[in-house]
Amino acid sequence: MARIGRFRNETAREEYLRAYAAMEGLWPLPSTVSDVPTAYGSTHVRRSGAGAGLPLVLLHGFGGNGLYWYDVVEDLARDRVVVALDTVGSAGRSVQAAPLARDADYGAWFAQVLDGLGLDRAHVLGESLGAWHATLTALHAPDRVASVSLIEPNGVFTRTPVRALFRMLRFGATGSTDEGWRRMREWLTPGTDPTDVELACLKAAQGYRTAAGWARPLKDAELASIAAPLLAVYGAESVLSEPDAARRRLAERLPGAEVEIVPGGGHGVRGQVPGQVSARVARFVGQHDPSVRVDG
Repeated sequence: MARIGRFRNETAREEYLRAYAAMEGLWPLPSTVSDVPTAYGSTHVRRSGAGAGLPLVLLHGFGGNGLYWYDVVEDLARDRVVVALDTVGSAGRSVQAAPLARDADYGAWFAQVLDGLGLDRAHVLGESLGAWHATLTALHAPDRVASVSLIEPNGVFTRTPVRALFRMLRFGATGSTDEGWRRMREWLTPGTDPTDVELACLKAAQGYRTAAGWARPLKDAELASIAAPLLAVYGAESVLSEPDAARRRLAERLPGAEVEIVPGGGHGVRGQVPGQVSARVARFVGQHDPSVRVDG
């Protein structure tokens, strides 16, 4: 039965909102925030940047929120508005009111957010679980998606390794100590250096019972049906993805897709080399924008 995401209790909600407020100080650009009503609940939106390009919508990973893009938003917003969402069903300032029971519901939710913002189309960028949600927008709201960029889309084109799933489940059950968090970061996102406020927000997110769904490998027909230009960025050493297998499958089923595999990168490749990843995404988005062209 489809669930509605919620905090365990009021204490957990208040703890999370304090951590969220502290994290807002990391956002480097002027921004406006709003709450867009949809059939699935109120969606918290943060907008920054300006320019002639079509807006770029950002979808965060598991346990995150729209603020986690703070380290790359300046690069992404050089010639367009960037719209960072707190995904409904995840910890954040969005408030879920109805289940996202089917894959198509994510497309409907995304379209309703764009409607509330007065946007006809947008580019979409998702990371990790957010890459799955971004893929669903391309599948189920294709007329609203100008391009889709995916960072570490584990479980979307190939299955997430079973051994990795077991390790993450064990962490969820027993690993919430400081030592457990350290070991998880060293395994999952080596080479990254999150701030104290980021870690505090991640820890506080454990007080939220998520209903954001999980990625599944696309069927061949689904993959072949994606019409939007697609970029997938992987860390070559990721423990959650199989970059070479994903590149082979995309070459066979969606030959127009672009795949970037970053040597030495892990699942946290954006945090390891934020400038490299943001530049790659910005170039791809610009090449598929009728208003902005990026050379190189």
